[in-house]
Amino acid sequence: MTHCTEFAVFEVKRENRERVLSLSETLFAEINQAQTNIIAHEILVNIENEQEVCWHLTWASKAAVELSKTKWSSYASAAELEGLVGNKLYYGHFVALLAKE
Repeated sequence: MTHCTEFAVFEVKRENRERVLSLSETLFAEINQAQTNIIAHEILVNIENEQEVCWHLTWASKAAVELSKTKWSSYASAAELEGLVGNKLYYGHFVALLAKE
């Protein structure tokens, strides 16, 4: 099964960053509550612009991403997180063209 990688870059005001980090971790746990959908994650900050925060997620599969999308509004932390995040600068999912095993 091919993993799916997500990159999402958001504008986050400095005063909201700690709460966004906390809510992100909570959201990832909610997504994984019934089964492991996100198998690894990093939350990154742009070294040239501290108001740009990036999620780098490794999903178990493309199907796990699709399942999460259908359940998005049911995650308790999603609404507050969206309220604290400014512009969504980039959002995309990728699967490997070439994979080493």
